[in-house]
Amino acid sequence: MRVVLLFFTINFLYSQVDNTKVQNEFRAVWVASVANISWPSQPGLDSKTQKEEAIQIIENAKKGNLNTIILQVRPQSDALYESKIEPWSYFLTGESGLPPNPYYDPLSFWIEECHKRGIKLHAWLNPYRASHPTNKSINESSSIKRYSDIALELKNGYWWYDPSLDQVKKLSLDVVKDIVSRYNVDGIHFDDYFYPYPSYNDNEEFPDHISWEKSRKSILINDRKNWRRKSVNTFIKSVYKEIKKIKPEVLFGISPFGIWRPGNPEIATTTFDQYDMLFADARKWIRRGWADYFSPQLYWSIANEKYSFPVMLDWWESNNKKNRYLWPGIRLSNYKGEEQIKEVSNQIMIVRSIVKKNPGIVFWSYNDLKNNPGILEILSNQYFK
Repeated sequence: MRVVLLFFTINFLYSQVDNTKVQNEFRAVWVASVANISWPSQPGLDSKTQKEEAIQIIENAKKGNLNTIILQVRPQSDALYESKIEPWSYFLTGESGLPPNPYYDPLSFWIEECHKRGIKLHAWLNPYRASHPTNKSINESSSIKRYSDIALELKNGYWWYDPSLDQVKKLSLDVVKDIVSRYNVDGIHFDDYFYPYPSYNDNEEFPDHISWEKSRKSILINDRKNWRRKSVNTFIKSVYKEIKKIKPEVLFGISPFGIWRPGNPEIATTTFDQYDMLFADARKWIRRGWADYFSPQLYWSIANEKYSFPVMLDWWESNNKKNRYLWPGIRLSNYKGEEQIKEVSNQIMIVRSIVKKNPGIVFWSYNDLKNNPGILEILSNQYFK
C-alpha cells in the first residue's frame, strides 16, 4: 500500500523539484580496481595504456554530464598511488610492490585529468580487506606478509584485517590521513565491506577468537557482536574527525548495504542482516552524522514489493537526522532495454523528490555505463543537462 501511495506522491512532486537543487546534484560513478573490474582492464598494462583507459573513462563520464568519479585506490591493503605505507597494487602492475613502468602516480594523474574537465575525484578505500582471491601476487612486499600479525586468513582466498585491533585502526587511518594530506582529492569513500560477508569464510565465525578473549577479560564485555560493532563505530568516527582536521573541505562518504536490518522499513523482509553479519551500524552513522554523505546501495526497482526503491530511500531520509547528503547507489545492470531507461530516469526523479538536501546518485558501476552508451546520451540530454 505504501508503495502505491509513494507513486502518487512522487508524480505530484515531479513538478515541485527545485531547479537549484538539481544544478548542484551529485552525479557519480564507481570505478572499481579490485579484480580489474573497471580500471585498469587487466594487471600489468604499460603506463601509456593505463592512462588511455583512464582518459576514456573520464571522457565518458563527462559525456554523460557526471560530475564525480569514485575511484578505488586501495582495493586490498595496497595502493594505486605512491605510498610508503602499503605496496603498489597487483591489480595495477601485475606484481605486488612493483611500480608502474614507465613510472607515474595514477592517483595524481586521475585527479589532474578529472579536474581539467570539471569532474571531482573521490578516493575509494577498503579499510579491512587485506587480500582478494584474484590477487595472484603474494610476495614479501604484500601487506599480508608485511602486516602478518594483524591479517587473518579466511576461506576461498580472502585475507582480512581484524577490525578490533588498534594496529588495524591505526593502519587504515594512517592511509586515509596520508591521502588527504598529499593529494588534492575531493572525497574519501568507503563501501559496504566492514567485517566480511559470511560467505567469504564459508559461513563460519570470523576468526577473531584471540582478540575477543583478550578484550573480554580486559574490558569485561560479554557481547561479541556489540564488541565488533563498537570497533567499527570507533573507526568510522575517527576517520571523519581526522579528515576534518586535515582538510575540512574534503568529503567523507560511506556506501552501506541498502537495508540496515530486516524489517527496516517494514516491507524489507530480507534474511541478510548487515548489523549482525558485517557489524555495520549504518543507521547510527547516519543518525549521528559521522560522514558527509551516505550512498546506501539501493539496487532494487521501484515496483519491487519487498525492497521498493522509493520506500527504501524514504527510510534512509527519515533517519538522516543531521541532514547529511543522501546520494543512493543504483545498479543499471538490473534492467534491460527500454526498461532500463525508464527505471533509471524514474529513480533519478524520485531522489530529487524525496531527498531534502542537494540530491544525487551513484551508478554501479562504470562497466554498466560503458556497456550501455545510449543511456549516457539520454542522461546528458534529458536528465543531467
